[in-house]
Amino acid sequence: MEQQKEKAFKEKVLKQFLSGEPLFGKDGAFSPILKEFLEEALEGEMEAHLSDEEKGAASGNKRNGKGHKTVKSSHGEVTISTPQDRNSSFEPKIVEKRQRILADNLEKQIIAMYGMGNSLRDISEHIREMYDTDISTQVISEITDRVAPKVREWQERPLEPVYCIVWLDAMHFKVREEGKVRHKALYNILGLNREGKKEVLGMYISESEGANFWLQVLTHLQQRGVEDILIACTDNLKGLGEAIHSVFPKTDLQLCVIHQIRNSIKYVSSKDSKEFMRDLKLVYRAETKALAESALLDLEEKWGKKYPVVLRSWNDNWERLSTYFDYTAPIRKIIYTTNTVEGFHRQVRKATKNKGAFTSDMALLKLVYLTTKRIEKKWTSPVQNWGLTVQQLAIRFEGRLELDLRTET
Repeated sequence: MEQQKEKAFKEKVLKQFLSGEPLFGKDGAFSPILKEFLEEALEGEMEAHLSDEEKGAASGNKRNGKGHKTVKSSHGEVTISTPQDRNSSFEPKIVEKRQRILADNLEKQIIAMYGMGNSLRDISEHIREMYDTDISTQVISEITDRVAPKVREWQERPLEPVYCIVWLDAMHFKVREEGKVRHKALYNILGLNREGKKEVLGMYISESEGANFWLQVLTHLQQRGVEDILIACTDNLKGLGEAIHSVFPKTDLQLCVIHQIRNSIKYVSSKDSKEFMRDLKLVYRAETKALAESALLDLEEKWGKKYPVVLRSWNDNWERLSTYFDYTAPIRKIIYTTNTVEGFHRQVRKATKNKGAFTSDMALLKLVYLTTKRIEKKWTSPVQNWGLTVQQLAIRFEGRLELDLRTET
C-alpha cells in the first residue's frame, strides 16, 4: 500500500512538473507536504509555549482548539490548521498571527516592485500571473507599510563627520492630506564623502521653504554627526544660504549656474535668445573670475537696458554664482552645476511618474526611499579623477580634510 502511494505521488509530481503546473498550492503535489511541515512546526511551538513557567500550563493555560488560515507564498497557497491556547498568549514564529504570506522571497518581490513604481493593482496582477496566487491590494499595502520603520531608521542613521561636497535640491509632488491634495516639496540632500562616493544624506518634506525650515534640516544633519561641509551646491533656495552659514559657517556656497541660466533665458525674447546666450557663455565659461566679471560688465552694457531684471539677478547673486572660479578644473567640473542631484532626481521620477497624488507623506517617503536604496547600489565607485580632486580639496581646505595615506599591510 505504501509503495503504491509513493508511486502515485511520484507520477503526480512528474506529470505536474512536465506540464508546467505548480507543484505547491491548490492541487499541487507538494502541497500536503508543505501543509504537514507547517502544522507540525506550529504544534512544536505550542508544546514549547505550554511548557513555559509563566505563560504555559503552570499558569493555568492550555490548548483551546484550532483555527484555520490560508497562507500564500511564491509556491502558491495552502490552508493550515493553527493551534490556539486559552490565554491567547501563543505567538508562533514560523507563521505569525495575522500573517498571510510566508516569509520567503515573495514579500521581497512585492517591495522591490513597489520601489520600481508599480501600482498595487499591477503588483497584484503580476503575483497572480506568476504564482497563481491572489493577494489583495490591501495586503500588498500592508506589506509595503513594513518599510516605514526602515525609512525612519534610515532618516536617523549616523553620518560621517566631513563631506567634501553636498548638493541640495527639491522635487515636487502631490500629497493627500485631510481630504485635500496639497503640493509639497521633497528636499533631497546628496553628499560626496572623503572616498569620493555619493550618498543620499536625507530627504525632507515641506509645503514651504525658508530660513527656519533649512535651519532645522541642517541642524538635523549636525545632530547625526556631520561636523563640516566644505562646499554646498544649491539652487537659489530661499533662506538656504543663511541657514548653511549659521550651522556650518566655514562652508563655501556655490549656486547652480545652470539654474541661473535657465531662469534668465525665460525672460529673454526668442529673437534675442541665441545672441544673448552667446554673450552669456563668455561669463560663465571664462577661465578666471576677472575675465568673467569683465564679460559680465560687457553683458550689462549691451543688454542691461532691455533686460534689467535678468542682469540684476546675475549681479545680486554673483558672489555665490562665481565661487567655482576659486577652484581648479577638476573641482569646478563637480560643483559647476547641480547635475549630480538632478541625475538622481531623474531616476526617482521614473519610479514616481505614474503616480497621481500620494496618500500620505509616508507613502511618498516609502517609494523614494526604496528607489534611493536601489540607485545607491550602483554608486560603488568614486567619482572620476577623485584621487587628484581630493588632494586639491585637502590643500584648499587645509586642516579640515584629513587624508588617510597609510599603506595597508
